[in-house]
Amino acid sequence: MFGNWRIGSVNGALLAAYFIPAWTLVAFNIIVAPVHGLYERPSVAVALFLSDHLEMAGMSTVRAAWLLALGRLTVVAFFAIYLALVCIPRTRKNGGSDEALGIALAIGNAISFASMVMASKVGEMAALRLHATELLLLLGAAIVMVIEKPAAVPKTVEAPAPLGLEQAELLHNR
Repeated sequence: MFGNWRIGSVNGALLAAYFIPAWTLVAFNIIVAPVHGLYERPSVAVALFLSDHLEMAGMSTVRAAWLLALGRLTVVAFFAIYLALVCIPRTRKNGGSDEALGIALAIGNAISFASMVMASKVGEMAALRLHATELLLLLGAAIVMVIEKPAAVPKTVEAPAPLGLEQAELLHNR
């Protein structure tokens, strides 16, 4: 059963198994209580950067928190689409699920990198370690996805079918 699984497919499934629950909980905490959810550990660096360096007021901070939650939920949605596509053997073999994984990795890399930079600017070491770890996970999966290509499908050359006895050989039949 697992003979046709590529290492990139397994790597993407393991990433999805981590990021879907972790980022969904963070995003829903931000949606329910934007300021309280923003000041929890996974997002505290963003909150401190917004308040200290950008000097955002209350409502602007809430909008930025919702934007962060929307970005995280977008990554979760693309990981869920990837998991649905990777369960179909034909799609998994020809690499049809790689596009959803690539989009999730690109957006996730951007969010994790920006959060890591913000954490280093405000001096939040626990958040810096968390975002650096997430960024390395996403970058590693992106590298595996770029290097490992789907299996090549053997090409067969089809010979033209002979004309039947009842068909006349006309120019458009050749």
